[in-house]
Amino acid sequence: MAQEREQFASRLGFILMTAGCAIGLGNVWRFPYIAGAYGGGLFVFLYLFFLAVLGFPVMMMELAAGRAGRCTLPGTLRKLSAPPGRRFWHVSGCVFFAGNLLLLMYYTVISGWLLAYARQMFQGGGNRLTAGVFASFTEKAADQIVYTAVMIAFTALICAGGLRRTVERSIKVMMGGLFLLLAVLTVRALCLPGAGEGVSFFLKPSLQGFAGGHIPETVHAAMAQAFFTLSLGVGSIMVCGSYFGRERSLPGEGVWIIVCDTLVALCAGLIIFPACRSFGISPDAGPSLIFITLPRVFQGMPGGSLWGTLFFLFLTVAAFSTLVAVFENLAAFGMDELKWSRGKSCCIFGIALALLSLPCILGFNAWKGFQPLGKGTNVLDLEDFIVSDNLLPLGALFLAVFCMSRYGWGAENFYGELNTGKGMKFSFRLRFYMKWILPVIIFAVWAAGMYRRFF
Repeated sequence: MAQEREQFASRLGFILMTAGCAIGLGNVWRFPYIAGAYGGGLFVFLYLFFLAVLGFPVMMMELAAGRAGRCTLPGTLRKLSAPPGRRFWHVSGCVFFAGNLLLLMYYTVISGWLLAYARQMFQGGGNRLTAGVFASFTEKAADQIVYTAVMIAFTALICAGGLRRTVERSIKVMMGGLFLLLAVLTVRALCLPGAGEGVSFFLKPSLQGFAGGHIPETVHAAMAQAFFTLSLGVGSIMVCGSYFGRERSLPGEGVWIIVCDTLVALCAGLIIFPACRSFGISPDAGPSLIFITLPRVFQGMPGGSLWGTLFFLFLTVAAFSTLVAVFENLAAFGMDELKWSRGKSCCIFGIALALLSLPCILGFNAWKGFQPLGKGTNVLDLEDFIVSDNLLPLGALFLAVFCMSRYGWGAENFYGELNTGKGMKFSFRLRFYMKWILPVIIFAVWAAGMYRRFF
């Protein structure tokens, strides 16, 4: 029942939990190298613009629906939909909700890599973290399994302890530590020789920032990053809304969540770009920037092991906060839909996740010959393609239609829930944009991604 559902102990807990769900490798790993590949400052400007006009409205839909339904995505759609479409919305919601499990199937593996690198840096082995070492590490399934299992076990234990007792408290500690590490690393990076050039490249918009004059590709990349950074479309944000009371309206809380998410992304750039410029490293090195390129940067710094340890600890905490927030969604599903206890739900999903993470791990060694998306790809690429390129945008499109259609929840109900409580209100004048323009933009982002992928 709605009145029996757990709630956050504080407003801060809700904001940090939701921000923790959004803040992750998309901010501190993907954002810097995508910004580097697409010219820096102008890309960042476009990213912030699309974050406001695309990401924020969809996040409002997830939070409002979650608070009204007091359930995870499938249950919320079943409760809030109009009778003629009830089964359609619920069944479709289950498909998109599965994206949470699929996301964790490879996110836990990458988090394990980060933990392994933090340990290696702490033990003074940063000078050995070369491209060959990374390839050697991923080729050893046993090592990856151990680190992945550690991340899954800690995540399940935290969620099993209860929303207020362990989840909310842990998120507050993790996010506090995250921002502290972020501040220390940012100050250190800005003190490097030549740091000003890196900051200028990152934050100063310039028409020369468009990658090779390919304006449409740059605009699409900014739109996609603004959308994917918030992990919208599979109900990860929705479950946070289901634990939030009605004392305050949601738009004002959403602004704080966006600010936290954006702050981490921008500070990650302020760490990486000055470091790259200072040591003459290309900022568009791609995914290898974190695991291959930056360890060489720390080798050249005084006290490099300390700064390298802090950096990878920062990345591990950012990833771990997302693991806890998304895994809580799975735990809540077990409690809401299957009527399991919290402990049983966390145990079952923890074991399932440990087994389901194996394909991603094996894709770098035993299953290396399986290249589902073309030469050089692996299981991780396939899983990320399904989630990031399909389930997230299509799920957000589905949710936008559900919230604004009279055959779903309906615009009046959506606005009523969104603006309940004291605080900032969301203007009803934006109804036309939310109902007709926003879904078209989301579909365009998905279609453009498919075109770029296959053509």
